[in-house]
Amino acid sequence: MWNPFLLLFQLFQWLLDKILSPDPPPPNANLRRPRIAIIGAGLTGVSAASHCVGHGFESMIFEAGGRERLGVRKSATTVFILADNDILASGLQIHSITYRFFPKLQWKEGYPKREEIVDAVEKLWKTYHLEDKTKFNTKVEKVWQESDDKWYVNSEEYGKFDGVIAAIGTCGDPKTPHMRGQESFEGTICHSSELGDIDGKGKKIVIIGGGASAVEALEYASVVNAAKTTVLARSDKWIIPRNALVDMLLAMNIFGQELYLAWIPEFLLKRFFYRDLSDLAPSKGLFTETPMVNSEVLDKIREGTASWLRGDIISFDKTGVNFNQRSKGVPAGGPGKEIHVDADIIIMATGQWPALSYSGLDVDLGSIGFYRPSLKFLPEECFEEPFNPPNWYLQTFPPPHRSICANNCTYVNGIGAVGNYHIGIYTRILLMFLVDPTTRPNPSLMRLWINFTRFLKARSPTPAFDFFTYTELLWWLFFCVVINPFRWKWALFVFCGIGVHLPLAVVKSEDNLREVIGMEEYNSTIWKRKHQ
Repeated sequence: MWNPFLLLFQLFQWLLDKILSPDPPPPNANLRRPRIAIIGAGLTGVSAASHCVGHGFESMIFEAGGRERLGVRKSATTVFILADNDILASGLQIHSITYRFFPKLQWKEGYPKREEIVDAVEKLWKTYHLEDKTKFNTKVEKVWQESDDKWYVNSEEYGKFDGVIAAIGTCGDPKTPHMRGQESFEGTICHSSELGDIDGKGKKIVIIGGGASAVEALEYASVVNAAKTTVLARSDKWIIPRNALVDMLLAMNIFGQELYLAWIPEFLLKRFFYRDLSDLAPSKGLFTETPMVNSEVLDKIREGTASWLRGDIISFDKTGVNFNQRSKGVPAGGPGKEIHVDADIIIMATGQWPALSYSGLDVDLGSIGFYRPSLKFLPEECFEEPFNPPNWYLQTFPPPHRSICANNCTYVNGIGAVGNYHIGIYTRILLMFLVDPTTRPNPSLMRLWINFTRFLKARSPTPAFDFFTYTELLWWLFFCVVINPFRWKWALFVFCGIGVHLPLAVVKSEDNLREVIGMEEYNSTIWKRKHQ
């Protein structure tokens, strides 16, 4: 049946492709410097590499896994992040119009499944001829510089790189915590990433955890027609509708923090979305941690096919879980009513993120059941307090090294299209820094920007860079270009990927002028190399 909205959606995607997509280079093209090392062949890594080579810059992708891991990443508990477990119900939790990680994407539906998303990444990888630029089964252990400020990855085997993009994501290997009495349970225990391997039809399923992984598991239980599903959550977490307009409106908080008027969207959510289940809404503010996007969870609870209980796990026994059910407002570990929840299958959708990438300290950053991938391959000075991740320039560039961009892997919490439009912007900002020395931020000014952002968000209930909305992120990126007149010529390229040749021509003219007035040290590396 003819659908006018679908037609407009397809036309919109076609226009974005024609206007904003860089042309793929010819096969075996001799691309120019800078040369970029990209660590990770997931969605962000492939997208960043496509932007690089599409604009004529050489890149090489390093992927720790094999070819089968291309484009496959489990993502953080964030509103606009792909949930891509190998399960039937897995797919994009928000409308794909807001999840365009590359302008060439052509989504077939509003909420594509995992297979279509992975296929889109692979198509991008092939379109931009990244096959011979990807090193699979190559785990990056070390990235370092020599005296010429060039980067090496693991060894000198791969040559020198001008810049590094870390695209390792926020969720790595599954984490399954051990709980008291777990060995005595006579049913099946599995991690939320293993749902495709179990048969839940007609079974009593208990899900331990209250984040995005728990919601995925709940969806899976519904798809396989489980007899009863019970979610055991340690704390309350905001759920917002699977509605593109609502999600974008919530992401328009430019201050990126809980403000006085935040009670208005919170009230509206309780009144018109939670309705009779407002007891499940958190007491703390909406703009303090990443909400979940799902319009079906509350309906399943109303139908009686699912239950959502707040409390603490006491122990397992042969037939299920002993649970301390707490009332709203009672903190974790507080008093409650002890109950027993029967189970045939227990799904572990909880755990901690040990901050292995953050100075090696164990920090509880949320309950999502996955270890956070480590950034320890970066130089030690990137993690010096108080400017350790996520407290970096634009949350992505470590002050000691402007040629490193940790794209989408320092993220903690927020509301916005994380993994979306800004992948290209961050990549192009790095390219701008590398080819035009006058645009590079001074490390002391990078630290000043970080401190200034902390000052502006001093009254926020969360640290300055631990929560942001998408509008705040776009303001960061806009501010980055506006404050430096030498970056103005790059604005159209940075924000839209249009016109790289024009700013390069301006840089060439600026280099000529600097040679005349004796300021060759500020010449671009590209132009200087042409004259060597």
